[in-house]
Amino acid sequence: MKRIVLLLFSATIMLVGLSSIVLAKNPLSDDDAVAAITKFETDAVKADLAGDSAFYEKNLVDNWTGGYSGGTWYTKESMLAEMKDTAKNKTNSEEITDLKVRVYDNTAIATYKSTYDSMVGGEHRAKTVLSTDTFVRKNGVWRQVAGHSSEAAK
Repeated sequence: MKRIVLLLFSATIMLVGLSSIVLAKNPLSDDDAVAAITKFETDAVKADLAGDSAFYEKNLVDNWTGGYSGGTWYTKESMLAEMKDTAKNKTNSEEITDLKVRVYDNTAIATYKSTYDSMVGGEHRAKTVLSTDTFVRKNGVWRQVAGHSSEAAK
């Protein structure tokens, strides 16, 4: 009986030790999340300017949706197709300001102001929009699940 109690005690100590190692390697820090989402938003501007659809292919969930200030809903598939049509779609300039990231466990919300000059679907657009992006952290990786933009007041 002593041997069983000793084995159970040893197993418990090992599990507690292993779980603390795992937690130390994968902390759920709000600061880390804010840094990751901030990097995403900065990299998204670079991807827009470069016409890099691969960035979005990698970083948006498959059932992503986006509502844009032109009154259009996009899916990941439709947005990627539009980006690949470089004759009708090109970002000439883009800048984001007032970026704020709020973290709620494995969900994060980014809000910001974006000023851009682009060709979208063959139509020139130059405006400032207010945007909200929603992210979910799964298996330690942040992915955007939705986005929405509305034209800013002048």
